Amino acid sequence: MKAISVFCGSNFDGNPVLLKAVNDLADAMVEKEISLVFGGGRVGVMGLIADAVLKRGGKAIGVIPQFLMDKEVGHTGLTELIITENMHQRKQKMADLSDGVITMPGGFGTMEEFFEVLTWLQLGIHGNPIGLLNVDGFYDPLLLQIDLMVEKKFLKPLNRELVLSDHDPKTLIERMEKFDSKPDEVWFRDRNLT
Repeated sequence: MKAISVFCGSNFDGNPVLLKAVNDLADAMVEKEISLVFGGGRVGVMGLIADAVLKRGGKAIGVIPQFLMDKEVGHTGLTELIITENMHQRKQKMADLSDGVITMPGGFGTMEEFFEVLTWLQLGIHGNPIGLLNVDGFYDPLLLQIDLMVEKKFLKPLNRELVLSDHDPKTLIERMEKFDSKPDEVWFRDRNLT
């Protein structure tokens, strides 16, 4: 992998466990010469991961829509900053630039980005690995919900395996490097008619 998109929050509550995860992820990415692609903000966890990668001599590519630049939240000290017209173009550009995705703790926007690229993987639009960096158990409830989707037959077990998860950034990247996309593309068949 040459570049990973990191989805994460535009807020940061000062949690030292999360800050350690940010620095550990930056260490792992720079050690493997993996460029960071992220939402282009200078605030919150976004700004922290960009600064951590840059401080270690890595590359940080931000992709931000114009309306957020206008609010003065864009990070101007990056390797490259790409400004898009809207959020849809931002997500597409980030996907185009990346060989994988890591989702760190965040809010609605982070979840929306995670589920969109995960759905694209399930549909075969891309074959890139998608990982949840499960910092301090943040994503335990989400993983339980995904397992419930399987139990209730809204999600096939093979597609459940598309979500990689680990609390350690280095281990997560290693798992992503070994990922072989095999989604069950017959997700739309009515089980009662087969």
